[in-house]
Amino acid sequence: MITKRKKKDECTIFSLIKRQTKEWRIIMKVLKWLDNYLEEALLLVMLCAMTCIMGVQITARYVFSSSLSWSEEITRFMFIISGFISASFCIKKSASVKIDQLVGMLPGKGVHYFRLISYTIQLVFFAYLIPFAWNYMMAQVESGQLSPACGIPMWTIQSSAVISFAL
Repeated sequence: MITKRKKKDECTIFSLIKRQTKEWRIIMKVLKWLDNYLEEALLLVMLCAMTCIMGVQITARYVFSSSLSWSEEITRFMFIISGFISASFCIKKSASVKIDQLVGMLPGKGVHYFRLISYTIQLVFFAYLIPFAWNYMMAQVESGQLSPACGIPMWTIQSSAVISFAL
């Protein structure tokens, strides 16, 4: 009877570990997807939202002769946020504007060293900018400034710079 109980406990522990491993794999898949596609998904959602909002604004203005008071402000904020997110996306995908003539002339591992130096300079630059963006955002928090049409706290818009520099 003791051996049966021990086997039952082992099976329970094994199934628990197996279940945790399965959950861990799911969590890791989600984190990998977020690492690979988060910026791209956010940019796609914001572009679609900006297009729909401005389409509704144009329709309301020219068909119904009344415009939406909030649409231009929301679209402007989404454009600002997408500009900051696209900067981190372009760096991650190596799609930023660059001149490859000098890099192409480097021999063998020179290209890799040049990229390493370039990425290090970018990392130092963005790390340098984070405190300034943070102070600017905190100044907005302290001022309590709201956007005119929607009443959105301006620090939420300014936080996109901090998030982008951290990405």
